[in-house]
Amino acid sequence: MNSFINILIAIVLIVSLSGCDDLSESNTTLEIVDNGRHYYPILRGQDLDVVFTIRNTGSKPFVLNDMLITCGCIVPKKSSIRSIPAGKEGKLHLIYNSNKNIGFVEHHVDIYGNLKDKDKVTLVFDVNVVPEGLYTKDYEELHKEEREKAGVDFEGMVDGEENNKGFYMDEDF
Repeated sequence: MNSFINILIAIVLIVSLSGCDDLSESNTTLEIVDNGRHYYPILRGQDLDVVFTIRNTGSKPFVLNDMLITCGCIVPKKSSIRSIPAGKEGKLHLIYNSNKNIGFVEHHVDIYGNLKDKDKVTLVFDVNVVPEGLYTKDYEELHKEEREKAGVDFEGMVDGEENNKGFYMDEDF
């Protein structure tokens, strides 16, 4: 019985270790087509669709592990790349919301995965965000417009609610 258990353990070890792969040999290289882009100016509040073409120049498939974006105003689309086969291209779709920026803005997006010579690849783009010609809205006005588009009632949130009765000071008594 004891030898049967030893044989069973040996078979399990052989089967489980045969599935192990050397991860250093699965690394690949990427090329970013048109990296360092300079987009034409946009009006504050407009969305900019940014699409980067990423080419896998290695012999192994690229698997995206993580993406670090420098600003909360950039959102990757859900249909973006998860992996790129060897020798193929993938497209990374980003949406940049310019509501909170004015002037020259440069953004960096770091892509992490099974890269051969470095730990990340950085995508870079910049754009000049210009205000509307006659009037520049402040952040509260832009936020209000976005909430109205989403159908949120501001008066119900602020006026007359129990949690927003105002404040008082010690000097008032």
